[in-house]
Amino acid sequence: MDAAVVDYTSADAPEQFATSLRETGFAVLVNHPLPWSVVEKIYQEWAELFDSPAVDAYDIDPTGQTGWFPANRSETAKGANVRDLKEFFHVYDWSVYPTEVSDAARQYRQIAYDLAITLLNWVEANTPPEITERLSMPLSKMMEGSTRSLLRVLRYPPLPPEIPEGAVRAAAHEDINLLTVLTASDQPGLELLGANDEWFPVPCDPGSLAVNGGEMLDLATQGYYPATTHRVVNPIGEAASVARMSLPMFLHPADDVVLAQGRTASEFLQARIAELRGDKKS
Repeated sequence: MDAAVVDYTSADAPEQFATSLRETGFAVLVNHPLPWSVVEKIYQEWAELFDSPAVDAYDIDPTGQTGWFPANRSETAKGANVRDLKEFFHVYDWSVYPTEVSDAARQYRQIAYDLAITLLNWVEANTPPEITERLSMPLSKMMEGSTRSLLRVLRYPPLPPEIPEGAVRAAAHEDINLLTVLTASDQPGLELLGANDEWFPVPCDPGSLAVNGGEMLDLATQGYYPATTHRVVNPIGEAASVARMSLPMFLHPADDVVLAQGRTASEFLQARIAELRGDKKS
């Protein structure tokens, strides 16, 4: 897949990034401001938390938005019949935060959020007028008053001895939000779907950062910036006994933002969350 590798510090980075997002649905950034040392610290201490009985105290809250989502209550990708083989913890700027870990994930969340806002501004500045005039408001304005942007501390546990038929670490899906900022994982497995229905692996280079467009950006721009289909495949051999950590930062607009045809971001999000929980009636 011919996604651009963009030097974040280069003068033409905004244009390169927007073009790659338009043509392939994602881009890879290097020389970006997310420190790998902080990522490593998060991976280590949160892996220990997931393996500890202490994590039970942070079980999903009654709203179903925050806390720890164990593997037996994980997501079911749209169109899939079995849950993904993963567990995760949701970190908002207002949500419960474990006392057993340091403040590193909160620090990372703020840096990743600021970076995502910068990238959204790059997209806005490099989108042609015939596309921007279709938007209900400028992309940057969609973020005003938003409380939905989410850092997910995600772990794919070692594969169980018996895997449910058809179950994978993350079935093929598109993200819900505007943009997703994803630093390199500590293990391979992430794959992106290309234009010719070929799957392309995403390298685990600590210096790289993958950014993809989500369904909300796709919907708001009427497909000009496509949502990227991606998955996390099951490892084989000795790698199957190794967990995989990941830190996606999801940039969400404010609830009342109209994406298209009168449909608000809140309405779209709630419908998609119902699907992820396996509520096929929604």
